[in-house]
Amino acid sequence: MSGDPEVPDTPAEVDAAFRTVRRIAVTYFIVFLAVVTAFPVLTTTLDWWTESRVVGDLSPALLAAAVGLYVVFAVIGIAAATLSSSVESRMLGGTAGESVPTEPEET
Repeated sequence: MSGDPEVPDTPAEVDAAFRTVRRIAVTYFIVFLAVVTAFPVLTTTLDWWTESRVVGDLSPALLAAAVGLYVVFAVIGIAAATLSSSVESRMLGGTAGESVPTEPEET
């Protein structure tokens, strides 16, 4: 920062940032909902999903529910939070004299 006072965000900028972050949240919720609803659909349509055994006596459905869902939910949460933070920091809170950082010059 160059020491200039921070320029307040305009209502239009805040509204645009809000709409963008809301769109991101809705998109990731739809992905979450698709993953959650896939399990009952797979259970009712595919017999091998619950009857076959992969590791020891564990079915693919049990492994996916016990391990896979936690991994998928963590990835969805991290991706949504990272993208929302990135969008918010790019759209809001800048100063008038702020410039994009460039690569350092070699001396």
